[in-house]
Amino acid sequence: MLRSPIAACSILLLTVVAASAETPSTAANDAGPIASARVSLPSAIDIAERHAKGKAVRAEYEKQKDGSWVYDVEVKADNGVTDVKVDPEKGTIVASAADRDDEDNDKAD
Repeated sequence: MLRSPIAACSILLLTVVAASAETPSTAANDAGPIASARVSLPSAIDIAERHAKGKAVRAEYEKQKDGSWVYDVEVKADNGVTDVKVDPEKGTIVASAADRDDEDNDKAD
């Protein structure tokens, strides 16, 4: 009788370890961090569009090299494409730069 509970516990432990190994961590997934952001994605898009005076064509929540998170919004306007980074806590512009790669691709079309 003693073998059965030990075997059952061993199987349960192995199942839990295997399941946790397959579960994606929030470090590798944007869903966890974006849920705690004070500024929503639609708000960040609106901020970026007003800043660059255009229309967003792409937006994502991404982790920077320093470990911080930002909204990265690509905005298309009459004067070209601008990459705008928005702080997810304050809603302020962290960086803004012309996206030369997209401008080059548009000319090739």
